[in-house]
Amino acid sequence: MTKIKTVYFCTECGNESPKWVGKCPACNQYNTMVEEIKETKKTSSHTSIATNNNSPQKISELKIDENIRIKTTYSEFNRVLGGGIVSGSLVLIGGDPGIGKSTLLLQMCGQIALNHKVLYVSGEESVQQIKSRAERLNIISDKLYIYSENNLLTVINQVDHLNPGLIVIDSIQTIYLDYIESAPGSVSQVREATATLMKLAKSKNIPTFIVGHVTKDGAIAGPKMLEHMVDTVLYFEGENYNTYRILRAVKNRFGSTNEIGIFDMKEDGLIEVLNPSGIFLEDRSLGYAGTSVVASLEGTRPILVEIQALLAPTNYNNPKRTASGIDNNKLSLLLAVLEKRSGYQLQNQDAYIKVTGGVKIVEPATDLAIIMSIVSSYKNKALNPYDVFIGEVGLTGEVRRVSRIEERCKEAYKMGFKRAFIPNKDIEKYLLPTDFIVVGVRNIDEVIEYAIGDNLSL
Repeated sequence: MTKIKTVYFCTECGNESPKWVGKCPACNQYNTMVEEIKETKKTSSHTSIATNNNSPQKISELKIDENIRIKTTYSEFNRVLGGGIVSGSLVLIGGDPGIGKSTLLLQMCGQIALNHKVLYVSGEESVQQIKSRAERLNIISDKLYIYSENNLLTVINQVDHLNPGLIVIDSIQTIYLDYIESAPGSVSQVREATATLMKLAKSKNIPTFIVGHVTKDGAIAGPKMLEHMVDTVLYFEGENYNTYRILRAVKNRFGSTNEIGIFDMKEDGLIEVLNPSGIFLEDRSLGYAGTSVVASLEGTRPILVEIQALLAPTNYNNPKRTASGIDNNKLSLLLAVLEKRSGYQLQNQDAYIKVTGGVKIVEPATDLAIIMSIVSSYKNKALNPYDVFIGEVGLTGEVRRVSRIEERCKEAYKMGFKRAFIPNKDIEKYLLPTDFIVVGVRNIDEVIEYAIGDNLSL
C-alpha cells in the first residue's frame, strides 16, 4: 500500500521540509511553510502523457516554422505576447478577482475558434454561467467547447478526444490530480498540475493558457516556481473604479517584457485602446500649476501621460512623500536633487505625485517631467500646455540621454504638442518635424529657466 506522510512546503519557492520551520532555508522567507500530505509512492492508475520520440538535432539543420504563432484580431493582445500565441507555449495569466481575466480569455477563445478548435475548461463556473457570459460578449462558434471539470486527468482524456488547437484552464488553483492526496490549490497540486499541463502542451504542440489566483500583495498564488515553469507570465491590472485595463508581461520567452496592452471594459466586453495617449490626456486640465506631460516608452510604443504634483507647506518635522504611479524612492531622490542642485527648500513641503489614468511608470525618462511638475507646483506657475518633457535626471542635476527620442517626439507632435525639452546630446541625432520645436538642455536649471520663464509664449 501507498504510505502517506506529512511534509511542509514553502509557498514562495516550493522547498520541501520534513518539519515546520519559521524561516524557509531556501528563500529565507518567514512564515511561508504550509503542511501537506505527501505520498511516498504514486499509484499507477493515472494516465500518462505520451511524449514524442525526439532525438538531438544540429542547430544548423533546424528550420523555423513560419506558422508558429497564432494571431488574434486583438492587436494589443498580440503585442504583449510578442506577435501572437506561440504553438506549444504555456501562458500563465493572473490578476485581481473580477478584473476581467475570464472575459479576456473567453473573447480570445471566440476569435481563435473561428479557425481552430478551442477547449475552455472551467473549474469555478458551470457551463450555463459561461454560456451566459458568451451571449453577452456575442460569442457564437461551433468550434468552441466549454467543459466544467476539476479533475485534470479527465480533462486530458477530453483533449485526446477533441484534439483542440488551444486550451484554457480557469483556474489552476481549482484543478487537481486524483493520485495526490492534498487538496486542490495546495502547493503539491498546483505544482504537479502545472507540470502535467506543460508536458501536455509541449508533447501535443497545443498552446495552453492557465489562470492563476493572486494573493493580497498582488503576486500569483502558489509556489514561486510556478512562474519559472511556464513560458509566459501575464498580469491583468486595473482599478475597480476605472474601466481601463492593462495587460502586462513580466516574463516572456518569445518576446519583450516591456510591452503592454490597454483595454477598455464595456458592457459587451473588453475593447482594445489603439490610441492610449489620447485616452490618458482626454481629461487634462490646461493652465494649472503642477502638471506636466511626458512621452513614456512602453515596449516599442510611446505613450503620452500627464504627471501631476502638489506641494503644500507643513508644520511637521517629517514632510509626507506620497507617489501614485511611480516609485516612492524615485520621488525622494528627485526632491533631494532639487534641494541640493537648484537650491529649492522642500524640507517643509508635503509632496504628492500622481500619474493620471492609473498607469505605472518605471522608466527613467520620466524624471524630467516629474521635476518640472514639482517646480511648477512649488512656484505656483503653470507650464506651457503644449510642452512635453523627456529625459533622465542624474544626481548632479544633469539631463541624460534616453532611447528612441525620435518616436517619442513624433508621438507628441501627433497629439498636438509644439515643443519638447530633451537631453542636449540627443538633439542632433534624429529627423523631427520642422514645425516642432526641440530644445536641448544640459541640466535641470536650464529647463526651469526656459519652461517657467516663457510658459505662455507659444
